Amino acid sequence: MNLKLKKGLKLNIAGGVDSSEMRPVAVKVDRCAIVPDDYEGFVPKLAVKEGDKVAAGTPLLYDKNHPELKLVSPASGRVSAVVRGERRKIMRVEVEIGDSQAAAPALPEVKDEASARTFLANSGLLAMMRRRPYAIVPDPDDTVRDVFVTAMDEAPLAVPYEVFSALFSREDYEAGVALLSKICRGKVYVSHGADWKTGDIKGAEMVTVDGPFPASNPGVQAANIKPVNKGEVIWTLDIATLGRIGKLARTGAAEYRTFVAVCGPEVTKPVVVETLIGAPVAALLAGRVAGTDHHKRVISGNVLVGTAVDATEGYLRYPYRQLTVIAEGDDRNEFMGWASMSPSKMSESRSFPGHIFGRLFRPDARLNGSRRAMIMSGQYDERVPMDILTEYLVKAILSHNIEDMEKLGIYEVAPEDFAAAEYADTSKLPLQQIVRDGLDYLRKELE
Repeated sequence: MNLKLKKGLKLNIAGGVDSSEMRPVAVKVDRCAIVPDDYEGFVPKLAVKEGDKVAAGTPLLYDKNHPELKLVSPASGRVSAVVRGERRKIMRVEVEIGDSQAAAPALPEVKDEASARTFLANSGLLAMMRRRPYAIVPDPDDTVRDVFVTAMDEAPLAVPYEVFSALFSREDYEAGVALLSKICRGKVYVSHGADWKTGDIKGAEMVTVDGPFPASNPGVQAANIKPVNKGEVIWTLDIATLGRIGKLARTGAAEYRTFVAVCGPEVTKPVVVETLIGAPVAALLAGRVAGTDHHKRVISGNVLVGTAVDATEGYLRYPYRQLTVIAEGDDRNEFMGWASMSPSKMSESRSFPGHIFGRLFRPDARLNGSRRAMIMSGQYDERVPMDILTEYLVKAILSHNIEDMEKLGIYEVAPEDFAAAEYADTSKLPLQQIVRDGLDYLRKELE
């Protein structure tokens, strides 16, 4: 199957990893952390306390509503800190890596649907997947219509998923598909770009996708292959998570290593590093960031969807694939500000001269304008390649009109699907947060 999507956004940003630098550089770390906020819908309860010895795969947190659903330690060592925020909210659990005599709980052998569900929930791998509707961590008891796997990433400065071929084999992917097939009632779809070299994966429906971001989002792919209707549930994940599922099921060895693109205009030499899930940001950036003559923003993820983290005390956040550094912009004085016609000014509008030269831009984190009323211009529809009326859906969310939200396709979307529209939005609305709030409101009212 071939899928060509024209709507979306392509940003030419400096600081990408050169194709000759794709060989990962190993970075050893002495600690790692799991952040519950990365897992929407997961209500965390502690399974350990400070000072406990843990093995890789030991549950650190479990879900209050589904105790079988776990978040596990990526490494063996000792729980060094449980960091809490306001009202004792669990912000993160830190693990100091070292020798440990602890043993991770045994996982069941996958023989049927029930054991497959238990395997995914107890291993922590189910939490690395998402469900539609609501774009949250799946319920272990979901009746799953189809599973959608993305093997491509069109986000700014992202590196091809092929780098993960050093961690996972085709046999791992096929074992992952076989396990998920025991749970879903329909098909397991694997969507990839034209540069996919691994070949067909046995048991999966392979889909070749061509298009700009957000064409690589699994939810967008699902909406264009087989949309989600009310009452239906699909699971989505990336190819790295599929590899982790298959490798653990096939060999019994969990894979907590990951490859991270350290990139962005403020990185002196962009590179792919091999490290652990939840690694300290400082270790990944050491010696790779330009001078300190201006403020910088470190983003775990890409510039459109990622999470801002502290450069000295922050940790790599889910989905653990990219670390981007850009200028903050709050200490810059620029002639005419956002209205400047400088060719170095990045904008999706062709009225700016930078488009003529086809150059790579060095953006910062400024809003470049003020928030204002929504302009009904069809601008969102040009950036969201889904068969929905995006502007009307956003209005329905803002007004908490559940009936209109359902009619306009709220069950198909996730916040990340609106990232390109949010960047291009002349109204400067926080569309991703609006969609997230709408999904949470809908779930609260209907479940």
